[in-house]
Amino acid sequence: MQRRTFLSTSILGALATAVKLPAMAADNYTVINAGVGGNTTADLLKRIDRDCLAHKPALTVLMIGTNDMNSRKYIPLPQYRENLSTLIKKIKGVNSQVLLMTICPFIDEYLFTRHDKAHYGTEGPAGRRAEVNRTIKALAEEHKTSFLDLGALFDKAGKVGLDKNSLIQNEANTNKTDGVHPTPDGYRFIGLAVYQHIVYNHLPQSRIVCFGDSITAADGGVQKESYPAWLLRLLQPA
Repeated sequence: MQRRTFLSTSILGALATAVKLPAMAADNYTVINAGVGGNTTADLLKRIDRDCLAHKPALTVLMIGTNDMNSRKYIPLPQYRENLSTLIKKIKGVNSQVLLMTICPFIDEYLFTRHDKAHYGTEGPAGRRAEVNRTIKALAEEHKTSFLDLGALFDKAGKVGLDKNSLIQNEANTNKTDGVHPTPDGYRFIGLAVYQHIVYNHLPQSRIVCFGDSITAADGGVQKESYPAWLLRLLQPA
């Protein structure tokens, strides 16, 4: 099984400076942003051939589950597990390594403005998210993929809430009752986390496809503030 590492909360200090880590040599640095807003595991299965496998990735960074657990496009946990397992098998089938990431926390009170509170049952959104993340971790072990507990990094950083410094969008930092999507600093946080994990675990640094939903897509492409954009900047030679 591949060696797994986790970022400490000291990464917050790196947000301001984006200090680069020593990287392995690579002739070609490529990062493709294959995120689409609103997607679930079912949606990724429909477009995996075109948007992921066709690029012949050496590494696929896969983060999906936020929409699966919410009421508008809800996918029950057993089906979510089956879908995610199929995605992993398909990606590994083209000889791509897989980096699975857990999903980020939410601001519950904003979430309830868009989704029925009763949908989450007695466990609430936090409990539902914990089940999704346990499933992701279990599948990483089962399929022997690389694993980054991104959700735990957000939890430990303590920067998810209603104040302006939150790494998740809120009224104080974006004038939006969002509560799900990262701020620009949040996307940079993810980019740094993924970059460090890739370097320390000797994963491929070229032909990388970032596959997922709107948290991957962000503002689209790899030129602005998405985490794939930050990953590309960090991988490029100085």
